[in-house]
Amino acid sequence: MSVTVRDSAGAEAFSSLPKPLVLIVEDEAPLATMLRYNLEKQGFRVDEAADGPEALTKIAEIQPDLVLLDWMLPVMSGIEVCRQIRRRATTRDLPVIMVTARTEDQDAVRALNTGADDYITKPFNLDALLARMRALLRRSNAMPVKGSLSFHDIEMDLASHRVTRNERRVHLGPTEFRLLEFFMQHPRRVFSREELLDAVWGKDIHVEPRTVDVHIRRLRKSINGPDELDVVRTVRTAGYALDTESI
Repeated sequence: MSVTVRDSAGAEAFSSLPKPLVLIVEDEAPLATMLRYNLEKQGFRVDEAADGPEALTKIAEIQPDLVLLDWMLPVMSGIEVCRQIRRRATTRDLPVIMVTARTEDQDAVRALNTGADDYITKPFNLDALLARMRALLRRSNAMPVKGSLSFHDIEMDLASHRVTRNERRVHLGPTEFRLLEFFMQHPRRVFSREELLDAVWGKDIHVEPRTVDVHIRRLRKSINGPDELDVVRTVRTAGYALDTESI
């Protein structure tokens, strides 16, 4: 199992609000331990279950905000666990992300048709998993939406999906918005094209690295007005960063 773990500079702060509770359903103890460590580091509360029946019991007892559900489990498969979650009125809307080593397209279709909200394949990138978790938690209102992000003269309102620069409204497409949001969560840090693909598009989405260049150009065109500093820095052979320094 290979997971890329980056530093916690972009971790979202939950302040005094209740931390979202995540149930990890995974029979590989080292992987469960690694996930628990990194999720707690990012501000989540975590519980674990090693098989399907235990998972269903824990869900009834602790009422988690989100379930990370392995497909290949002893006793009862993750697919069956997901099916039972959706059958129960009390858990019908519980966010579920299926985590599996199965990579065939029909497997993803089966998981989603069974009721999983999302599907991510092993090995996966931790930042991509966290982004998907946070998106699901925001939709289910289990995690508060962070009000805004700011960098230099740019303001991003996450609730209204509005971006302004020097009080000028900036119009961005959905991908450019997610790209800028990720950069603003990690200012001045250089990311390779592959890292940006993992974080913004998702590791299990097959997109060519040059696609990043296209969206970077679109982001620059939208965010940089006349006589404004180009805050998207290209680092030769390394990638891109949101930065006010030219070198």
